[in-house]
Amino acid sequence: MTQPRPLSEQAVVVLGASSGIGRAAALEFAGRGARKIAVASRGTEALDTLVADLTAAGAEAVAVPTDITDEAAVTALARAAEERFGRIDTWVTVPGVGIWGAVQDISLDEFRRVMEVNFLGHVAAAQIAVPALQRAGAGVLIGIGSVEGYRSMPFHAPYSASKFALRAFYDALRMELADAGSPVSVTSILPAGIGTPFFEHARTKLGSMPKPPPPVYAPELVAEAIVRAAEHPRREVPVGDAALGFLAGQRFSPALTDAFLSLTGRRLQTTDRPDDGTDILDSPTPGPGAVRGAFADQLRTTSPVTRAAGAMVRPGELLLKARRRLANR
Repeated sequence: MTQPRPLSEQAVVVLGASSGIGRAAALEFAGRGARKIAVASRGTEALDTLVADLTAAGAEAVAVPTDITDEAAVTALARAAEERFGRIDTWVTVPGVGIWGAVQDISLDEFRRVMEVNFLGHVAAAQIAVPALQRAGAGVLIGIGSVEGYRSMPFHAPYSASKFALRAFYDALRMELADAGSPVSVTSILPAGIGTPFFEHARTKLGSMPKPPPPVYAPELVAEAIVRAAEHPRREVPVGDAALGFLAGQRFSPALTDAFLSLTGRRLQTTDRPDDGTDILDSPTPGPGAVRGAFADQLRTTSPVTRAAGAMVRPGELLLKARRRLANR
């Protein structure tokens, strides 16, 4: 088995499923025909409501409370999914936390915490997921990165740095798996501004609630890209047409982009809503969980760039597949 199974035959794990992109992805998997779904996060109440929704959609769902920074818990998640479903065909790693503020106002411990969740947590998950996917005969590891893995944003240094590191990690892993002839594919999803609860759940030192830089896209667009990659893996999939602006600015004129964002970055990322002083940096997502956040009335629900990126096979991807087959022989 070297190609991903059809969704209707897949067993899927979504780590970071309590709200936002992870929750939307789990629901999209069920809506597209996946019938075996394990969902995991720190928020047990949110997992319970998600399992109820997945079950209502016809899926066999199991909730496994998991903190991505606890390696033993992530190992237990993989074991629970394999025991329940027999194998794991697609593993989606979503968790991410954020802090807004000037670099000098963010403590070193806060930097460490963001890196621990957004980068090292994904590393640990990959080290556990890849062997499980290999045991299934083939599989797809899907990691949620960000366009900030290519272009930093002011007042968001810990998050941007973690996403730069994460992109480098997934690139290295992808090449190593091809070198080993592994049947596991690695897809990085690179969302632009997405209207999830991430922003009201973030910690901020700017005095007001942060917001995604406009235009803001619906979390369901990211979910669609994730589910598409489970059957048709691609190297990277940017989500939201605005992602092209991030990528092009960094590619063709990073200094000009620095200048532009130094003038507009604070305004693009802050609101007139006061910060409520709560965040999920060290605690689980509260309540029953939600896909969309405080900016749900401003969301764009289509993105031709995302659809094209998910459908188009690049020459380099074909060469990587050929390298994998050669190593397999």
